[in-house]
Amino acid sequence: MSGSGQSEETGSRAVVKRIGIIATCVVGGSLCALYAVAGPFVAPALRKVCLPFVPATTAQVTNVLRALGSRSGTLVDIGSGDGRIVIAAAKEGFRAVGFELNPWLVLFSRYRAWREGVHHRTSFHISDLWKVSFSQYSNVVIFGVPQMMEQLETKLQSELHTSAKVVACRFPFPTWTPDHVAGEGIDTVWVYDAKTFKSRVTTAKLLNRPKDSTTPHQ
Repeated sequence: MSGSGQSEETGSRAVVKRIGIIATCVVGGSLCALYAVAGPFVAPALRKVCLPFVPATTAQVTNVLRALGSRSGTLVDIGSGDGRIVIAAAKEGFRAVGFELNPWLVLFSRYRAWREGVHHRTSFHISDLWKVSFSQYSNVVIFGVPQMMEQLETKLQSELHTSAKVVACRFPFPTWTPDHVAGEGIDTVWVYDAKTFKSRVTTAKLLNRPKDSTTPHQ
């Protein structure tokens, strides 16, 4: 083989090698970017109690606002997703707050609130709901899953004031009796007055309290 032929072959191998390196870098970079974007969406599903993002329907939003009636004050959406409940509540005059574990959804919610002109009446926080106290809120909205409702029931029971109202969407709380139910199917909402469920728990505790075992002296 001539020297020119050998040099051409060597050059071709070098080009192929460089192309392979570039392709590897591109694929690796794409996978890293995909993980960075998808990671926050997938991570919640890996937790013990999963709270997946499922957008609220228009009917659900309407039912939530109707359930709150003429109430006002502060409102918190637990697992606020893309912020549609918070934004809708702010338009009705509430000072509305959303807690969401997914940072991308929080950023998108803030953008939506700004675009809808209610950013001054809303706030969105990246936070685990189990690490937040809801005692300051007079209206609570939750789109939960069955696995978390019992634990959340206990948490809200201990934190909320008697004047608070809780609206559960898609799934009711396991032991509380709703004061009102609106909608049907996936759009159903269950409405609970804190005064009702707190008084029932207090009554149950009194009924289950051990009687005084001491006997009076004769």
